[in-house]
Amino acid sequence: MTIQSVTQEVLNKLLSATEAPCISLYMPTHRTHPENKQDMIRYKNLVKQVRESVTEKYPTADIDKLLAPFEALALDQECWNHASEGLAVLGSYGHFEIIRLQLPTEALVIVSDSFHTKPLRRILQSIDRYHVLTLTLENIHLYEGNRYSLVEIELPEDFPKSMDAALGEDLTEKHATVASYGGVDGSSTNMHHGHGGKKEEVDGDAERFFRVVSDSVYKRYSKPSGLHLILASLPEHHSLFNRVDKNPLLLSKGIEIDPQAISAEKLAELSWEVMQPIYIKKMETLAEKFNQVKSKELGSDSMDEVTDAAEAGRVDTILLEAHRVITGRLRNKDTGQFEMADQTQPLLGDQLDELGELVHKMGGSVVVVPKDQMPSQTGLAAIFRF
Repeated sequence: MTIQSVTQEVLNKLLSATEAPCISLYMPTHRTHPENKQDMIRYKNLVKQVRESVTEKYPTADIDKLLAPFEALALDQECWNHASEGLAVLGSYGHFEIIRLQLPTEALVIVSDSFHTKPLRRILQSIDRYHVLTLTLENIHLYEGNRYSLVEIELPEDFPKSMDAALGEDLTEKHATVASYGGVDGSSTNMHHGHGGKKEEVDGDAERFFRVVSDSVYKRYSKPSGLHLILASLPEHHSLFNRVDKNPLLLSKGIEIDPQAISAEKLAELSWEVMQPIYIKKMETLAEKFNQVKSKELGSDSMDEVTDAAEAGRVDTILLEAHRVITGRLRNKDTGQFEMADQTQPLLGDQLDELGELVHKMGGSVVVVPKDQMPSQTGLAAIFRF
C-alpha cells in the first residue's frame, strides 16, 4: 500500500470527492517499540467505530466494499513498523489515501458526505511552515519544517547538492582530499579540504557554489511555496551566502553553527527559535485585523453569519480552532435551514471543517489556529472581502 506525505495535490484530490460516505480516520502513532505494537490494535478499534457509524448513517452502503482497504491496512506490518507521529486514512468508494503525518494528532473518526481535512490544512498552511538550508563548502541539505517537526526534502538528481555537481569543470583543481563526516540525519558525507590552492581560487569556488545553490533553492522551492528560508551554516559562510543570494524569502537571522555537528532534533529546535517570533507576529496581525474589521461588520465569529458570507464568496480569510469539532451540517440548500446532527453521534461530520472547505472552494484562505491564539470563543473568526 502506498503511504504518502501531505501535499496540496492530495488535499485537492480529497476536496474533489463527491461520493458519500467519506471516511476520515486520524490517530497518533509511535516510531519505536513497544509503543508502536499497540498502534495496530488502536487502529482496528477505530475501524470498528467506522463500521458502526457507517451502518447507522448510511444503511444502504456496501460496507464490506467500503471498508476493505481500511481492513487490509490493519494487516500491513510494513506500515506499522515505519510509523511517524501520526496517521491519516481517508477513504470512500472512489478514493483511498494513507497519509503519514509529521506532527501529533488526536484519535478521531468522522463519517460524512465529505472528507474531514482540517488536520491536513493545519500541516499545509504556510503561516508556520519554513525551509532550512544546511550549507557547507561541499554539500547542502534542505528541510521543510513547522512548529512540530523538521523533515528532510529529497532533492532531485539534477539538483546541485555538492560543489563538484554545481561547478563541474569550473572547480579549481589540486586542492582536494576527502574525509567523512556525519550529517544531522546520521548519514555520512564526503568533505573536501583545500591543500595547495590559492585562497582566492578557493573563495571563488565557494562564491560560485553558493550562488548556484541560492538560485536553485529559490526557483525550485522558495518561489513556488512562498515559505521563509533559514540558513544554517558556519558564521563565515553566512556573509558570503547573503552577498550572492537574491532570495527575498531568506531570513536575515540564520543559524550560525556547523550543521554537521548537531543532531536533527537540535536543528529543528534552533530553526523554530528563528521562526517562532515571525509566526507569532503573523498570528497577532491576523487577530488584530479580525478585531478591527469585526467592529465595522466586515468580520464575524458567528457560524450563521460566516456561513452566509462564505456561500456568497465574501470570506477572505477564516481562522479555525485546531482540534475543535462542532458536530453539525451546513445550511440545507433546499430549505435554507441549518441542519444539526444528532449530538449523541459526534462522528457524523464537523461543521468547522465543512465551513473551511467551502471558504477554500470560494477562493478564500483557511488558517488553522491553536486554541490559545484564537481571537474568538466560537471556534472560528472570519475576515470578509466586503
